[in-house]
Amino acid sequence: MRYRKLGRSNIKVSEIGFGAWTIGLDWWGKKIDDDEAKRMLKKAFDLGINFFETADMYGKGKSEKVIGEAFKDMRNEIVLSSKWGYDMYSYDQVRDSEIPQKHNSEFLDFALKQSLERLQTDYIDVYSLHNPRIESIKDDRLFEALDNLVSTGKIKSHGVALGPAIGWEEEGIYAINNRNITCLQTVYNILEQDPGRLFFKNILRKNFDNNKPIDTSIYNLYDGYDVGILIRVPDASGVLTGKVNENTVFSQNDHRSHRKKEWIIEAMKKIDKMKHIANSRGWSITELAIKFILSQKPVSVVLPTVTDLEEIEKFVNISDGNYLNSSELEQINQLYENNFYVQAQ
Repeated sequence: MRYRKLGRSNIKVSEIGFGAWTIGLDWWGKKIDDDEAKRMLKKAFDLGINFFETADMYGKGKSEKVIGEAFKDMRNEIVLSSKWGYDMYSYDQVRDSEIPQKHNSEFLDFALKQSLERLQTDYIDVYSLHNPRIESIKDDRLFEALDNLVSTGKIKSHGVALGPAIGWEEEGIYAINNRNITCLQTVYNILEQDPGRLFFKNILRKNFDNNKPIDTSIYNLYDGYDVGILIRVPDASGVLTGKVNENTVFSQNDHRSHRKKEWIIEAMKKIDKMKHIANSRGWSITELAIKFILSQKPVSVVLPTVTDLEEIEKFVNISDGNYLNSSELEQINQLYENNFYVQAQ
């Protein structure tokens, strides 16, 4: 496992993180009980993962609680990242539907206290707004409150997690350019690169504008970016890992059912256009997909969706420093710019 610095912080994070939504929610066609979840968390740690990313609303606190129980005697050995802002205390969550948000300084204090208790800790390393709208990101009072929490030590840093779906360009750019955030979380994968590419450009431009030296070598990771990017859905909902294809039938509780069959068919054709790049390196498409993301310098952590011990080990093994060179990145860029030469469905 290789490690990177998380944005402007001094926090060292594993390139592969543990996205703990799967242990709090059964939206991936599999329900994970608490004992199995703890085994997965401990296995991830044993393999070098130190970054555990969750949210208060994952199972109405279940994910945080399980993490707290699994690592209650190991606090200084892990990096805890959680999110807040949905009023899960007053509303029940229904799959793929949003409940009201309360991204304000009063609710911040309340939500943080509850998360600290569930996580069995007195501080959170990264505390992010969960799917905020632009009005919240422009709220100076709210970000002053977050900075104050950093100064008191209740959180080590704060960030913005964009969503629920891909997009939120305005929110991401404003947060990068105007807020004292450590990280920005977004959907990004080899098939869905926008607006992620725009976020990367803004982070790089910000560093150039600040006259900070930029390491242009693709192999030597630069630890000087103000904002680190956390990547979710790196596998395009399973298409890039082979778990999903045009014949896949999703269960009623599987949130991936929003992926239309036409999109999956087109995605499979695009994957065929990249196989020669993977084959030339002796990589699977999954390896190519994750290594492509890790080749993007502003990326701090990739958060693959894992539902069992074997998947954790598979993703950890991809973090080896052997990533794409500039020629390979340009090939993929040309494919992407031309829709992989696939006619849209």
